[in-house]
Amino acid sequence: MPRTKPAPPRFRNLGEFLESLGGIPADRVCIDPPLGRATKQDLLHACERTDRLYELVEGTLVEKPMGHPESYLALELGFLIRTFLVANDLGFCTGADDLIEVLPDLVRGPDLAFTSWTKRPERTVDTDPISAVIPDLAVEILSPKNTRAEIERKLKEYFLGGVRVVWVIDHRKQSADIYTAPDRKTTVDESGTLDGGDVLPGLQIPLAKLFERVEKPKTKKRKT
Repeated sequence: MPRTKPAPPRFRNLGEFLESLGGIPADRVCIDPPLGRATKQDLLHACERTDRLYELVEGTLVEKPMGHPESYLALELGFLIRTFLVANDLGFCTGADDLIEVLPDLVRGPDLAFTSWTKRPERTVDTDPISAVIPDLAVEILSPKNTRAEIERKLKEYFLGGVRVVWVIDHRKQSADIYTAPDRKTTVDESGTLDGGDVLPGLQIPLAKLFERVEKPKTKKRKT
């Protein structure tokens, strides 16, 4: 499938722009550089001079939210996949600070990504600061600041760019959604297993193992 960039939409106001990004909070959107004028170089500079993660969307730097449990889960999941890859040399993993040009001038940073050596026959990891190599698996670990519409937009972009499978992990619900298309998913609860499928054949990760060290969500008390 060709990686083509959709025609840039026009917005009448900031509200419409935020809605196009998935209704995300305004405090995640940078206004320096001005909206619509940020470049990939601006993205690299922002990531270098701050301790925050950013993505480049609609010519705008958008902060990627990542809290304490999300960071832990990304690292833990990466460890489990990397351990599998030691015995099954199928490709390589990258973490949340990776930058991938999913579509022209659209740069995303999945919380975790796996790329098969079929994309890199030389079996080396490219050294471009923003990679143009599209991963086979992208993982998004939900943060309280993520919105449903934002994730839906990311799913469309990932699959349009050539990603084969997306895992969306929700530690608050202790579940995961496995997407093979933006509108095709399988939900796995905490008693189920993440299956590598055709992307990582043989990989089996019980969600209970992934979540075992994460504090379970507190049950809200009913008001009397």
